[in-house]
Amino acid sequence: MIGHRLRIARAAASLSLRDLSAQIDGLVTAQAIGKYERNEDMPRSGVLLALADALHVTEEYLLSDDELVLEGVEFRTRPNTTAREEAAIEASSIHLLERYLAVEDLLHLKSVDWEKPRSAPYPVSDIRDAEDAARSVRADWGLGNDPIPQLAELLEERGIKVLSLALQNMDGLAAKVRRKDHMAARVVVVKRDAWSERKRFTLAHELGHMVINPAPGMSDGEIEKAAHRFAGAFLMPADTLRAEMGSSRSSVSIGELVGLKVRFGVSIQAIVYRCKDLGILNQSAFERLFKLFNQRGWRKPPYAEPGAISPKWEEPKRFERLCFRALGENLIGEPRAAELLGISVRELDARLDSEVQ
Repeated sequence: MIGHRLRIARAAASLSLRDLSAQIDGLVTAQAIGKYERNEDMPRSGVLLALADALHVTEEYLLSDDELVLEGVEFRTRPNTTAREEAAIEASSIHLLERYLAVEDLLHLKSVDWEKPRSAPYPVSDIRDAEDAARSVRADWGLGNDPIPQLAELLEERGIKVLSLALQNMDGLAAKVRRKDHMAARVVVVKRDAWSERKRFTLAHELGHMVINPAPGMSDGEIEKAAHRFAGAFLMPADTLRAEMGSSRSSVSIGELVGLKVRFGVSIQAIVYRCKDLGILNQSAFERLFKLFNQRGWRKPPYAEPGAISPKWEEPKRFERLCFRALGENLIGEPRAAELLGISVRELDARLDSEVQ
């Protein structure tokens, strides 16, 4: 039955039932499409083909019974995000994940649960406990205290699927992934065109949620603060940051902050917050800096701080590499590879040529 797949593909395309009916030139009514989605009826072959074309998927995709579900979805939204926008993003995430998992299946790669740090979950009853949790994750994963060059790659190596989507009014989402006859996986979605320093903090924040175990009675706000503290500690280990800045400062220049931004791959604002948490900067210095950040407009979209790191730096690449591998091993042809990547065959050829160069 096609109900689940059809509903997901339509939501991912941000189409209403009437919109989809119009896309196929009224071949069937919105009411008929609704029946297909509720598995009360099946479209004839001509309608199925038209629906697949309109939704940019294959007939085989719509007919597959390998149902994928996101559980425990946590959106990192802004106040004006609508429920419809959240539904569309969740559907787009499922849509991309299904293609990702399909390529892993083609290559006979096991998509197992993520490599949880051996000491996790870490009990957190106070925000400062998140500091210890970040230190433990680094120790369990053998990361030392050096800055992490590419966080998306690290998380994908540890079994966490990192997806990049064009998001509006939100920075990302995190969820568990379940599908029939397979083990659970983890997924984090980041905003494709966000500066990489913001992507990195989002990824570290979501990792924090995966590994900390909040004490009963902690409020949602306290848990969010703990995840923020984890992210700062994971990306900027205390000893390393103190070695760069000293243990106590009454002021710091923008130029020095930009240099630290390049070293740690985080925003200037995140560095200043971290310095306040560690007592390197006092409250007065912290407030002066954030007043300056407000004056220069760095705290509002597009968050155009100096030294901005290109969005492409933290763009996850594993899925694309797997598609190229499947193509290179003749498991799929160019049309199928382009479909999986959501691009044209012409663009695929251009990417393949760039890889050769």
